[in-house]
Parts: sequence; C-alpha cells; structure tokens
Amino acid sequence: MQTRGLVIVNTGDGKGKTTAALGIALRAWGHDMRVCVIQFLKNGKLRSGESRAAEKLGIEWHALGDGYTWSSRDIEESRSKALIAWRIAQEAIASGRYDMVVLDEFTHLLHLGWLETGEVVAWLRDHKPPHLHVVITGRHAPEDLVEMADLVTEMREVKHPYTQQKLAAQLGIEY
Repeated sequence: MQTRGLVIVNTGDGKGKTTAALGIALRAWGHDMRVCVIQFLKNGKLRSGESRAAEKLGIEWHALGDGYTWSSRDIEESRSKALIAWRIAQEAIASGRYDMVVLDEFTHLLHLGWLETGEVVAWLRDHKPPHLHVVITGRHAPEDLVEMADLVTEMREVKHPYTQQKLAAQLGIEY
C-alpha cells in the first residue's frame, strides 16, 4: 500500500478545527515526526494551553497574528502579519525539515482575499515535499483548496455553551 504526505483540511462553522489538527500533530510527534505549527491569526502573546504544551514537548510553534480579524484594531496590520506568516509557512513547507506542518486559521487569508487561492494551491502542488503532511484549518475553505486536499472534514456546530448559555471561553477547552 502506498503512503505519502497528505493535505488535510478542517473547515466549517463548528468548534474543533484547530483541536483536531493539534490531535494529529500530537499523534505525529508521538511517532517521532518533526512537527511545525503556524498560527495565522492567534496572538502569540496570549499563551494558550496548546502553545505551552508544544513548548514543553519541543514542537516548533509560531503564533504570528494579532488576534481575530473581527476584533482587529488595524486590519492592514493584521493582513501584514498574516502575509509574513505565509512566507514563514512557505519556508517551513519547502525546507524538508518537517514531516508535518499545521497552518492554523489559514483559510481566513484565502476567504478575505489576502492570498489568491489558485496561487496557494499551485504553490503547494509545486513545493510540498512528497513525504510532508500539511494540515490546514479555518472556516470557509475555498472549493479549489477542498478539491486539491486529500482529506477534508467539515465541523458543524450543533450546540455550543457560548451560543446557548452565553458562557465565556473555558480555560483548557477553548484556550
């Protein structure tokens, strides 16, 4: 049976896209695979539980955003940081140093038009090493990315404590 690096997309409006991606990353790390996580929107100054765990495990972690776009004080600064993160991701993907690269909240760059989907898909086809797994998360995954991916999962919200009960984000659950 053939094996090769996959492109995996976790998308949809439900919770769990990043959580699922990090579960795959943890599984890969447990098999001594070299893992790099790049977060495009999440602010690295807000030390999440997953970034703290990655540090302890020795998983390379880059949180390069300034927060979510809907709460951005300067959308051009958010865009600039996201595009810098894409250059870092391109270098990580093409380097051959990793077995898995997670691009967390990456679909937002495509949805917002900060990157052109066709160019990103072509770049991945041309530069992703055959052994490398790339895991992409975020809402609104464009059809061209979905078509190119090997595995796509759509998360759908059925019930959420914030929506139904107005509960704040929970330590250890959301961050």
